[in-house]
Amino acid sequence: MTYLDYSTTTPISLDALDTYTKISKDYIASPSSNHILGKKSLDLLNNTTREISDLFNIMEREIIYTSGGTEANNMAIIGLCLERHNKGKHIITSKLEHPSIYKICDYLESLGFEVSYVDNDEDGLIIFDDLKRLVREDTILVSICAVNAETGVRQPLKMLRQIIKKENESTILHSDLTQAIGKTTVNFRDIDLGSVSAHKFYGPKGIGFLYKNDAIKLAPLLYNDNKNNLSNYGTMPIPLIASMKDALKSSLKDLDKREKYISLLNERIVTKLSQLEGIKINKTKYSIPHIINISFDSISASDLALSLSNKEICVSATKAGEISSGVMAIYNDLKRSKSCLKISLSHMTTVLEINRFLEVFEVEYKKLLN
Repeated sequence: MTYLDYSTTTPISLDALDTYTKISKDYIASPSSNHILGKKSLDLLNNTTREISDLFNIMEREIIYTSGGTEANNMAIIGLCLERHNKGKHIITSKLEHPSIYKICDYLESLGFEVSYVDNDEDGLIIFDDLKRLVREDTILVSICAVNAETGVRQPLKMLRQIIKKENESTILHSDLTQAIGKTTVNFRDIDLGSVSAHKFYGPKGIGFLYKNDAIKLAPLLYNDNKNNLSNYGTMPIPLIASMKDALKSSLKDLDKREKYISLLNERIVTKLSQLEGIKINKTKYSIPHIINISFDSISASDLALSLSNKEICVSATKAGEISSGVMAIYNDLKRSKSCLKISLSHMTTVLEINRFLEVFEVEYKKLLN
């Protein structure tokens, strides 16, 4: 089996899996329980949170555990808007976001909020002057992802935050970090709110966290007995949190070395596929090497993905009738956006896997052309 769909989800690492199993056996009590086993779980939770905070140079209380990136996005954006609605109802986002962001914006518009979409240039980079133009006195939030999930375009968050704060110091910057953590360096001080999901960096599914600058207040989406009244968890999932921490520590090691290796794999794939007629490479100078997006002139991407799957090669593709919003935002080409195939790489991907992928890809692609 050749797995080339790492940007959708990653396999849990052996270390993270071992941690999950061990903690599940040894820490059975709720950390809120007032007995010796509860105290044992609470100590582990606090120590784990401290280790995660140290990894990103943030405070422990700035970490709010969630079930993953989508919940963190909801908590950040809806929570901030409900908390600050008396100060303004204007939100800015980009055309390069995860679908959950657009669903959230649709919901907020139904409540009377106004959403503006900042333009990007031909390389997928947010246009600074357009962002500057859009920020108003009543703009309470800007949400722009760190790395686009479809084309891999990385945004300069520090610069974007500087522009936003210069125009309106009270405007908050949220970023969906799910495609960035474990792939590239992230400075949490470049943002005010950030969404993280463990299954994107070889951790377990069902756990993530929201980074929330300590100075920011959010309205809770659910009410429970947790101290910060924000986490939607009742009994905190200690095994998931501990497992996520181990996956995080591992994924942040040797980032530069891993990126260089993945870049070589990327170049090999792009060079080969560029030689085939009827294929466009959806890549800009700001795309990270972990994600390769291609479009087809004459075949269905979903048909090719199915053919590859039958040969035990796993990739992602747009489904019939769907549009890749990330590709559309950059190329403004409806046909190009409707037939996209995404190959996502990992430091775990081998040269043998890439060689086999390229060999099978060419055969199956030519079959569909004929």
